[in-house]
Amino acid sequence: MSTTTHLDKLNAAQRKAVTHGEALPEKGYRAGPLLIVAGAGTGKTDTLAHRVAHLVIHGVDPARILMLTFTRRAALEMRRRAHEITRRALDQPLGGPGQSIAQRLGWAGTFHSIGNRLLRHYAPHLKLDPHFSVVDRGDAADLMDSVREELGLAGKEQRFPRKETCLQIYSNRVNTHATLRETLEQHYGWCAQWEEELTRLYRAYVEQKQHASLLDYDDLLLYWHAMMSEPRLAAHIGAHFDHVLVDEYQDTNRLQAEILHALKPDGAGVAVVGDDAQAIYSFRAAAVENILGFPERFQPPANVVTLAQNYRSTQQVLDVANALLAEAPRQHRKYLLSIRGAGARPRLVTVEELQTQAEYVVTEVLRRREANVPLKRQA
Repeated sequence: MSTTTHLDKLNAAQRKAVTHGEALPEKGYRAGPLLIVAGAGTGKTDTLAHRVAHLVIHGVDPARILMLTFTRRAALEMRRRAHEITRRALDQPLGGPGQSIAQRLGWAGTFHSIGNRLLRHYAPHLKLDPHFSVVDRGDAADLMDSVREELGLAGKEQRFPRKETCLQIYSNRVNTHATLRETLEQHYGWCAQWEEELTRLYRAYVEQKQHASLLDYDDLLLYWHAMMSEPRLAAHIGAHFDHVLVDEYQDTNRLQAEILHALKPDGAGVAVVGDDAQAIYSFRAAAVENILGFPERFQPPANVVTLAQNYRSTQQVLDVANALLAEAPRQHRKYLLSIRGAGARPRLVTVEELQTQAEYVVTEVLRRREANVPLKRQA
């Protein structure tokens, strides 16, 4: 089955990203590593969904496509769009044979949810109980607090870091592979005096989890990463998937990037999308170097396709953004162009503090709503 109708509404850059690679003679699709640099408002989600549909249309088994996102909602939306694009391209009715495509796109989810599934399957290799329980951030913080009190750290004369802070430090250390001392010096300087106590706390916290067969969100990545560090296991897991697609790649941390590389060391079938200019989660251990250095991670280097046609903003707004982005010392260079015309000239408003800034933004949003500008039309 082959058709190109699903490409009709894409611009040239989107089409280049979607069709990257080549169809195999019988069925299937071969492609080297691809980085899609998607500027804000350039239709990255639609491009990624079209990429999935393009693979399926050319005979790739949907069950052999792995889609990694950062929210469950994004994964569901990706599946929905990919199925709809495929259905229309194949001219199938709702509920027709194409419905099985949506059902077989089962490997779509967050890094943590996919890690959870894989760990349960491969648990014996890791000496894990396959029936382990996953604790969310709130429960993990409560467990941390319980251990903190058992060790007598909560009653210190000088206030010991609160449970949420202790968990943040632990999470940052796990996801960056940094030492505790490095984590404290770089991000939590006011807690550096507690290094010895925090070491004891984290050791006891890990022991409590192991005793109760509990994994927190960080463990899901940590154990998945450990599993991928074993070449035989990594090859076995990687062989399950012909194509791996990752959304919001600028938000990945070191563990996630290394997991991806271990899945497909040569980059075969790997496509990531993101924008280094939108990397704002370094405080959560996200590493912008992952997207900046992605092409050179493979030999030959990954193909790079830049999406710069903006569907959201007017050109005068984009001109300001382009001028600011041009100052970045290292970047995937892009120049955003609007399809909506010049628009009004932006205003530069100076405020004295964050509170005043927040009040100004809220006031302006409400003023425009009173002028019949819907909230969903305001960014």
